Order: sequence, then structure tokens, then C-alpha cells
Amino acid sequence: MALALVSVITCPHCGEAKHETMPTDACQWYYECTGCGQLLRPRAGDCCVYCSYGTVPCPPVQKGESCCQSPSSSS
Repeated sequence: MALALVSVITCPHCGEAKHETMPTDACQWYYECTGCGQLLRPRAGDCCVYCSYGTVPCPPVQKGESCCQSPSSSS
């Protein structure tokens, strides 16, 4: 099964949608919207911004594996 490496991230604040290539070696916990500049973070229960706002989940989730741990909320 081939992994999809491109996902369309849609900003929940302004609706801006952009095709992005997902990293295969790391989770992406932050994404700055190119439309409004809002910094997106994963929603509760999601491992990364692609799983929260993308059209395709991240590569580890596609493979049925667990993704990286989310960053500590005490940052």
C-alpha cells in the first residue's frame, strides 16, 4: 500500500486551504496558516496537525502505527 504524502490543510479560522507534503520522519505539531497567520496545533486526541486539519492523516497513522507523542502542554 502506497502512502499518501500530500494533504490539504484547511485553517479552521479563515478557511485557507493549502497542499502540503507531510514529513515521514517526524510529527508536525504546529502549522502557521498562510492566509491569516494563525498558529494551528493538533486538536485534543490527534497526534499532529495533519490528523486534525488535513485531508489525509499522517504517514504513521496511515500505516496503522501510533504517531509521535504530542508535545507537553506545559511548554
